[in-house]
Amino acid sequence: MGQIKVKSINSIPLNHQNFERFGDFLTLEDANHFKINGGSTDRFHALSQVDTSTQDGKTIISMFRGQAFNLPFALKVMERHPLGSQTFIPLNPSLGQRYLIVVAPAECVSEEDITNNLSAFIAQGFEGVTYKKGVWHHPLISLDQINDFIVVDRSGPGNNCDEIPISSSVIIDN
Repeated sequence: MGQIKVKSINSIPLNHQNFERFGDFLTLEDANHFKINGGSTDRFHALSQVDTSTQDGKTIISMFRGQAFNLPFALKVMERHPLGSQTFIPLNPSLGQRYLIVVAPAECVSEEDITNNLSAFIAQGFEGVTYKKGVWHHPLISLDQINDFIVVDRSGPGNNCDEIPISSSVIIDN
């Protein structure tokens, strides 16, 4: 009988440097900001750019509600959006509201290639991300409790969602 091989990936805190190859890290810390509306509002300007124009795509805004998962988490599928970037902005900024980000570079072409190049990040409820066009990522993984997100992405002609099932055993942990 063959042995089942389990690959374990430890997640790390999210920051600009460790996420930049996959997209933009959205946070107010050290962001370009200035006062507007007569000084009553701080505008945190241009935290990310959304790229959706390929094949006449249009930028849309949706809300997602992510059901709660716990760590360790078994990876089942990875997806990518080849025609547009995708931004996730949590609406639950309370301390302790976390979500898991699992990504692989856009140039990966197979399940084995993806699982050999995975990175996992723990994001807080006040941090967002924009996945670059084509970056492989797991669908939304809210941790510990249900979380709501504003999602900015592409709508339009063409196939903008590729999926690869993960048949090998890959576990994401703290």
